[in-house]
Amino acid sequence: MLERRRARHQALHILYQREIIEQSAARILADGSFSVEDGEPSEYCREAVTGVESHIDRIDAIIEDISENWVVSRMPVVDRNILRLAAWEMLYRDEDVPDSVAINEAVEMAKVYGGEDSSKFVNGILGRLADVVESGGLKGSIDE
Repeated sequence: MLERRRARHQALHILYQREIIEQSAARILADGSFSVEDGEPSEYCREAVTGVESHIDRIDAIIEDISENWVVSRMPVVDRNILRLAAWEMLYRDEDVPDSVAINEAVEMAKVYGGEDSSKFVNGILGRLADVVESGGLKGSIDE
């Protein structure tokens, strides 16, 4: 459990770095230019970062569809990367990460790294995503 939490935090840092320096996450991992504060990224961190990056267009489209009056590019960088990471877990890792865990972990990261209202914002959007996923509203569209 703690290993996954650590991996999520590392993944968030790398996804954030990816946007700030405009370099691919795969390149950051390959070059080792990530922060070594938490040690070498775990396998789960690497899977999460590459998974988010490979599905980012679809994840962003889904987040925008369920967000009310929000465009992903206008969301705070930290919030959107927390949302991307949790959405990836909910959409592509649902066999081993329950939605409730992905949401809870995202909310906790938003409390640590986000702004004053980030945890509420993240919780609201991911709650809507969970409802859509549960209702089967995304079947057939995840891998488009």
